Amino acid sequence: MKIAIIGAAGNIGSRILREAVSRGHEVTAVVRREGALDPEPNVEVERADARDAGEVARLADGHETVVVTVSSRKEGDAPIHQVVRAVVEGTRGAGPRVFVVGGAGSLEISPGVQLLDTLQFPEEYKAEALQAREALEILRASDVNWTYLSPAAEISPGERTGRYRAGGDRLLTDEEGNSRISMEDFAVAVIDEIEEPKYRGRRFTVAY
Repeated sequence: MKIAIIGAAGNIGSRILREAVSRGHEVTAVVRREGALDPEPNVEVERADARDAGEVARLADGHETVVVTVSSRKEGDAPIHQVVRAVVEGTRGAGPRVFVVGGAGSLEISPGVQLLDTLQFPEEYKAEALQAREALEILRASDVNWTYLSPAAEISPGERTGRYRAGGDRLLTDEEGNSRISMEDFAVAVIDEIEEPKYRGRRFTVAY
């Protein structure tokens, strides 16, 4: 399968890249900065501004799936909702599936109450979480073939176990109330869903 990954040099994007290549997929790694990644077998590196729908259309051509995994915490980073809007415009009618790595903030902790809207949600992540929530609404209003994956509340580098639980719009927690997933197992979930789709036109979440 040919997969384009927008944000392939990031913490999560690089792990999705590694997982995809390990399973024999061909990857176009889309980055913003020259030299962020080096080409390697089954990996072609493209530098582009993913906020440009024309650029997205060019990059998406010939790919079955376009993965969006971008962060906007640093100055100069592209806001996720702007990238998702460009990807929707650039892929409309072309056929590739749009797979967006979103945030946990829009997951519900009780009916009608999202994690983002609680007093406990960290202020430093709020702007990015609002952008990710808007990105989800852009997808829901679109006519593209999309999937949106929210991580657990805590996602960090760790072990690849190949195990996780999947859910819908509700935050997943364990018996002790913790909500976590390693970046490595999150990447497993991404490629699992790309290979065997279960959540077309839907958001889902994964956690231990």
